[in-house]
Amino acid sequence: QMYLVESGGGLVQAGEPLTLSCVASGLAIKPYQMRWYRQCPGKERELVAWNYASGESNYADSVGGRFTIARDNAQNTVYLLISALKADDTGLYFCNAAWDREYWGRGTQVTVSS
Repeated sequence: QMYLVESGGGLVQAGEPLTLSCVASGLAIKPYQMRWYRQCPGKERELVAWNYASGESNYADSVGGRFTIARDNAQNTVYLLISALKADDTGLYFCNAAWDREYWGRGTQVTVSS
């Protein structure tokens, strides 16, 4: 069983950067594909960034090159760096691990003020 806990959200000004963290416990993240999802108000949950066990990363077109996903296998932690927040980035951000099973965190709220 893997437990994922996200942190780093809060009320942030538009244009500012933000780093979200996802700490895993119970199992090592090394073989897992690690993903960040978000659910914006009135919208369905959206996959925004994912990082393969090989280290390769991919991003949704909607985030426009502003997001960077990074993992630290030694710290069992995954990060999401957002370089310049927009009001549309407001939402609940979830960490997800997928391999033999899929695990979810409970999310961290990001609210962007303009």
